Amino acid sequence: MPSKEPDPELAQATPAAEPAETPAAVAAPASPAGGALPPEPQPPAAAPERGEPKAEPPSCPLHLAVEDVNDNSVSLTWKAPEQAGSTGLDGYLVECCRDGTEDWEAANKELFLSVRYTIRNLTPGDRLQIRVKAVNAGGMSVPAVLEQPVVIREILEHPKIRVPRHLRQTYIRPVGEAVNLLIPFQGQPRPQVSWSKDGQPLDPKRVTVRNGDRDTIFFIRKAERSDSGQYQLSIKIDRLEDKATIDIRVIEQPGPPENLKLVDVWGFNVALEWSPPKDNGNAALKGYTVQKSDRKSGQWFTVVERCPRLSCTVSDLIIGNSYSFRVFSENACGHSAVAAVTTELAHIPKPEIVYQPEKYLGRDFSEAPKFTQPLADRSTTRGYNTQLFCCVRAFPKPKIIWLKNQMEIREDPKYIAVINEGVCSLEIRKPSPFDGGIYTCKAVNPLGEASVDCRLDVKVPQ
Repeated sequence: MPSKEPDPELAQATPAAEPAETPAAVAAPASPAGGALPPEPQPPAAAPERGEPKAEPPSCPLHLAVEDVNDNSVSLTWKAPEQAGSTGLDGYLVECCRDGTEDWEAANKELFLSVRYTIRNLTPGDRLQIRVKAVNAGGMSVPAVLEQPVVIREILEHPKIRVPRHLRQTYIRPVGEAVNLLIPFQGQPRPQVSWSKDGQPLDPKRVTVRNGDRDTIFFIRKAERSDSGQYQLSIKIDRLEDKATIDIRVIEQPGPPENLKLVDVWGFNVALEWSPPKDNGNAALKGYTVQKSDRKSGQWFTVVERCPRLSCTVSDLIIGNSYSFRVFSENACGHSAVAAVTTELAHIPKPEIVYQPEKYLGRDFSEAPKFTQPLADRSTTRGYNTQLFCCVRAFPKPKIIWLKNQMEIREDPKYIAVINEGVCSLEIRKPSPFDGGIYTCKAVNPLGEASVDCRLDVKVPQ
């Protein structure tokens, strides 16, 4: 079917399309032999019967392009023609010739219907012109030809970008700092390296790029926020190419929050509200820092750090003080340079408290005299001092009366009567047998009286 002859003769050599025997049923491309010799001629197509319209050849294949090139093959892709003819498409014919010659040779021995084909067993250094024709029962179409010849180069190492781990996510730098990126790659022979930003060439006044055999250096002396964006790196060896995207974000301190206001003051608490800053510094906000200052000291103290909300309640304020409040916004670069400050003071008033002492019902401790420890009988020797003891409980304090043989002992220097914390004692100085007898202790108060007595014996030594 295919031949090295001009197209009209090739069209005459194309067999008539038959549903069961046509080679167009072969969909997968066959691997051509080395040198890609033309196939053997086929018998001429049968003449159409009287009254049958002659079949028309298809239109040209569309968007012929090179998908891949290496040191011994070329992979091609294209799209089907817009018009396949009334009889349908039998397949495609791929032809190639050395650049500068017109010796076109068929690369495939049999027609195929796939829109992808690989020409194999090529020699490094060849420059080939390639074209593709669509074939049906009416003949061959006008060929689709590559605009540029394909160079078969010996590629020892395919191009590959080795993006460092820290550049596989967004690379963040503060405003004013340098951006210095070294990105290694591989490829042999030396690949062509190109940079672009958001699809546009780089500004040489802002960015310096230095390319080596194994790496490329991307450098910005002083970063600005306008340098943020996606930078595309491409390395290319002929038609083999590898790409990588580096996302750079230049950040700075955010602006202050907006519309800070004092919402409410109650008890020891103050409620605040504010709005986000107009400029977030090209970075997500981490939160807000709230500070307070009392009018007496004038010093600022942090009460809330990294508050995630646009409102805050400050508690535990001191009664009688007046407070001002300010709020900073914060991102990865730090706090805002200035803060939003409340325009009015928050005064914590002193509550009007009137002291009212509690009324306690007094306990009545009044009690009639009662002896808790009675007098004990004693015996003593003449001439030796002796004491009598007893204990009494009473309220009010009772009057203590001592009696001897039912006679009250008055101001007699021989007797010394003492009462201390309810303990009553009577000392008899140098007693004689005459001092012996019945001694009585009587306790008297307005609620009653009580008495105890004992016997005292005074012995005369022999």
